[in-house]
Amino acid sequence: MKVGFIGTGVMGQSIVKHLMKKGYEVTLYTRTKSKADELIQMGAKWGETPKQVAQASDIIFTMVGYPNDVEAIYFTAETGLFATDITNKIFVDLTTSTPSLAVKIAEAANKRQAHSLDAPVSGGDLGAQKGTLTIMVGGEKAIYEKVLPLFQAFGQSFTLHGSAGKGQHTKMANQIMVASTMLGLTETLVYAKKAGLDLDKVIATLSGGSAANWSLTNYGPRILANDYSAGFFVKHFVKDLKIALDEAEKMNLALPMTDLALKLYENLAEEGFSDAGTQALIKLWWPTNEKE
Repeated sequence: MKVGFIGTGVMGQSIVKHLMKKGYEVTLYTRTKSKADELIQMGAKWGETPKQVAQASDIIFTMVGYPNDVEAIYFTAETGLFATDITNKIFVDLTTSTPSLAVKIAEAANKRQAHSLDAPVSGGDLGAQKGTLTIMVGGEKAIYEKVLPLFQAFGQSFTLHGSAGKGQHTKMANQIMVASTMLGLTETLVYAKKAGLDLDKVIATLSGGSAANWSLTNYGPRILANDYSAGFFVKHFVKDLKIALDEAEKMNLALPMTDLALKLYENLAEEGFSDAGTQALIKLWWPTNEKE
């Protein structure tokens, strides 16, 4: 089975490596070719356009930054994924995008006798590196089952949540929860420091009790090590929270904590941390000398 992959960023690189280790032949495209150099040296092929990737592949994964990037990759005339004969091909969008765009892609694929899944992931850079991502899927069950062996190459948990768009809705639920835990982690450390506690001991203690959560375990130590590199970019989290709030508004739901998280992360981006990891939220309280 020939695999296409578009987008070799923080997570995409690791996902492609896992697929290649399982013996899949991979053809790549990314806007900045140098980002694919390592993978090409490992044996991946290069496609000059998304269209060429589609022509060379049976299953095509996409993982880019924003919904408008996804739309361009699929629908751009002459060079997009859908600008060629895609009969019987399967498209899997791993990007966190909008449910409505997932439905649009599915409908367009079906009209062309092809198939698609929306399959956003959670787990960040570490999950991608370890092959332990959580994958939330929307689409047809039969197509999900065909793609499942590939999901198993880079994921640890994978669930079909329903028709097209349901994977994206599940990811929004995930991001709503993450927003809350990131705010909780930040205020926990701010409070503990002000109280004169040993922050390493606080993290170790809380990780063993009812306050334990993924953000605390994975991002707490990064904060104490002054590591604000992006496992997940602030700018992408802002995008996700906006999508979640837009979808909530369509359902007449008020999400005050998510709204607060968006405002804080927008403030963080305005402070110059758009390309930092989401753990940089604490910079709003600790501009320098975080642990001391």
